[in-house]
Amino acid sequence: MHHPLPSGPSLSAPSRRTLLRGVGGAALLGAGIPLLSACGGSGTAADPKTVSLGSNASDAVPKKAFADIYAAFTKQSGIKVDVNTKDHNTFQEQINSYLQGTPDDVFTWFAGYRMQFFAAKKLATPIDDVWQKIGGNFPDAMKALSKGEDGKYYFVPLYTYPWALFYRKSVFAQHGYQVPTTWDELVALCKRMKKDGLVPIAFGDKDAWPALGTFDQINFRTNGYDFHVELMAGKASWTDPKVRKVFDLWAEILPYHQDGAVGRTWQDAAQTLVSKKAGMYLLGTFVGQQFTNKADLDDLDFFAFPEIDPQYGQDTVEAPTDGFMLSKAPKNHAGAVKLLEYLGTPEAEQIYLKADSSVVAASTKADTSSYTPLQKKAYEMISGAKNLTQFMDRDSRPDFTSTVMQPALQNFIRNPKGVDSLLSSIERQKKTIFASA
Repeated sequence: MHHPLPSGPSLSAPSRRTLLRGVGGAALLGAGIPLLSACGGSGTAADPKTVSLGSNASDAVPKKAFADIYAAFTKQSGIKVDVNTKDHNTFQEQINSYLQGTPDDVFTWFAGYRMQFFAAKKLATPIDDVWQKIGGNFPDAMKALSKGEDGKYYFVPLYTYPWALFYRKSVFAQHGYQVPTTWDELVALCKRMKKDGLVPIAFGDKDAWPALGTFDQINFRTNGYDFHVELMAGKASWTDPKVRKVFDLWAEILPYHQDGAVGRTWQDAAQTLVSKKAGMYLLGTFVGQQFTNKADLDDLDFFAFPEIDPQYGQDTVEAPTDGFMLSKAPKNHAGAVKLLEYLGTPEAEQIYLKADSSVVAASTKADTSSYTPLQKKAYEMISGAKNLTQFMDRDSRPDFTSTVMQPALQNFIRNPKGVDSLLSSIERQKKTIFASA
């Protein structure tokens, strides 16, 4: 996941994805690894001129981008930012115990369910006062992503990126293909591409996360945003006929996906789009990293996943979003609030985007003049969305998505016939895992 691009955009995407799984998932949700010292706060006494910040941006590109933001804040405010950077994976694995111990004043994290989990556990401080200042910078969908279940704000978003269907403009022009806007048009296009000797949809699920994105798109297009949120939160049942319908639709287009997906990485799948052997590819904008030749990159374009039910249209966009939270008992509360207010400005976002062009600003006020055509389109798609989702392993419990959903979807890809027993098994395991919260 940078799809879900976890937090540091410069991570290579496979590590990005894996970062969100495994031990980290269990720890994140209560397994509690007692290595506080490894991820503890800076532990300095309260200094009105210093704010401590726990960061998972251990990779070179985001680390520098964030350092530039903090330097600009210090110059403006006179408040120093004492950054405590930890290895991305370590940070995720130990965040639960870190937040229960003596965390830094501010810490980097993810929007949506991942943020709400810690807000509900009282391991974060509401920041409604910050949002009174920065609210005008963000669209409504981004505001909703930044609220806890109690309706208070707990998160300041910095950057985001959408998932969509990517294609080569020259391939569509050569064959006279039109961008599909409905499910029937998508199926018809897949049939034409197959007849024309192309792989209709490139697909690589070796790392087990890309299929989560396919499920999400079909689910919220079929059943709407609210059902998607309930299902991810463990409130709706996986044996509901609505879920069965998602798998029936997926089974209809599965034959048009690249064969042998479970043995192929997302990068290898992307190469078939680069080499014009595949017609389309469902992924996040980080797919552009695989287009190393500028002419190929200039030929890359994307469109939103087609409408399935007119009631929901294309109003939901999957756009994982990263940003900042305030810990439960910050030593320098006033300074931390000032820092968060600055992080919610278009200026802070623009400093970040100078160093990382694979993402777009979360704010509608940021200067987009330096954006590439793909960034501009991604920005418009996100800012125009009615609802934003965060990708299954951020919208749900990571221990559930990594131990249950990833293997289940790989089983489905290998054998789309045994859906009912698969869904019963998912539901059984979901009840156990969510009951342990």
